[in-house]
Amino acid sequence: MLVQYDMPPLKYALEKFSGLKAVCCLPLLFSMTSCLEKTTAANPEASKSYPVTSGVVMDVPNGQEYVASIQNSNFIELEARVSGRLEKVSVDEGQRVTSGQLLFTISSHSYQEEVKRANAKLKSAMAEAKMAGIDLQNNQLLLEKKIIAISELEMSQARLDSAMAKVDEAKTTVADAERMLTYAEVRAPFDGIINRIRNKTGSLVAEGDLLTSISNEGNVHAYFNVSEREYLELAKRKDLGVQGSVALQLANGEIHPFKGRIETWESVISKSTGNIAFRASFPNPDHLLKHGSSGKVIVQSELKNALVIPQKCTFEVQHKTCVYMLNADNSIQLRSIDTKLRLPNHYVIDSGLLPTDRIIFEGIQVVKEGDVIAPDFKALAEVAPF
Repeated sequence: MLVQYDMPPLKYALEKFSGLKAVCCLPLLFSMTSCLEKTTAANPEASKSYPVTSGVVMDVPNGQEYVASIQNSNFIELEARVSGRLEKVSVDEGQRVTSGQLLFTISSHSYQEEVKRANAKLKSAMAEAKMAGIDLQNNQLLLEKKIIAISELEMSQARLDSAMAKVDEAKTTVADAERMLTYAEVRAPFDGIINRIRNKTGSLVAEGDLLTSISNEGNVHAYFNVSEREYLELAKRKDLGVQGSVALQLANGEIHPFKGRIETWESVISKSTGNIAFRASFPNPDHLLKHGSSGKVIVQSELKNALVIPQKCTFEVQHKTCVYMLNADNSIQLRSIDTKLRLPNHYVIDSGLLPTDRIIFEGIQVVKEGDVIAPDFKALAEVAPF
């Protein structure tokens, strides 16, 4: 049977073959697409680079701060020891005075009169004693001549003893009156500076009234409290009494240019606070430190072999300090750490990190745990010098 063709046999065969080729190539196209996807997954896009660093083990200077009150080594309040009118104020506020210098004069007329009366009584008592002595001598002669009995002599001796007692009493009265007279003149007990003067000339002052206070400008004492635990640590140190072992931070944040030393501490721990008071001494040659000022005593110490990392590497997660650490395959792992000390730009690590651990320095806001990065390692001295 003959087959009839509407077109030449060769052309017909080519068209048939082309259709069959298209149908056969479709599975191949799907296979190639799948392989391309697998190749893309097996060869991910290059990881992004982030700077990383490691902690450094070093000896870290550590200054423990304690709030302190500052007092002059010599500071006293001058009070009136007698009553009267303030006749004269011989100094001004802020004036430097020397030991023994006259500061105030209180009206002393009544005290002068009291001294005169006391001296008069003393003279009278001495006269009586003299008369009693003469009487005793006469009675001794009369007794030798057996004119009087021995009892008369004994009575004369008693009268003399009584007169001498009155003399001693009168001398004490004179001393008291003269001392009260000296109290009318208030003098400087040591070299120093006069502070605020409470009363002006002409004011009436009573015994015990505050006139002024005086302080010297030598070394100052800084008193501060430490806890019992800190006290036990400080008591072990043998360098606290060495000049330069403590520093003083002033109220404006500046450090006093002259370092001091701890002189002593109390022998009793307060039951109410659990603290014990220390006293440090600081030179004050420029007269900058004033009585009653405040500051912070910085006890110098050093942490040996401490692991230090930059604060920039850390962040907080649920009140815990954390870092992003790199595993061996450069994948990121979240690590919680404990810090021992906070420095201006660094942390001293207590636990959670090793010196060999690599941590992300920049980019902690954009990376997450499990990411794989290309680390760009930089030494701590380069990115965060201590």
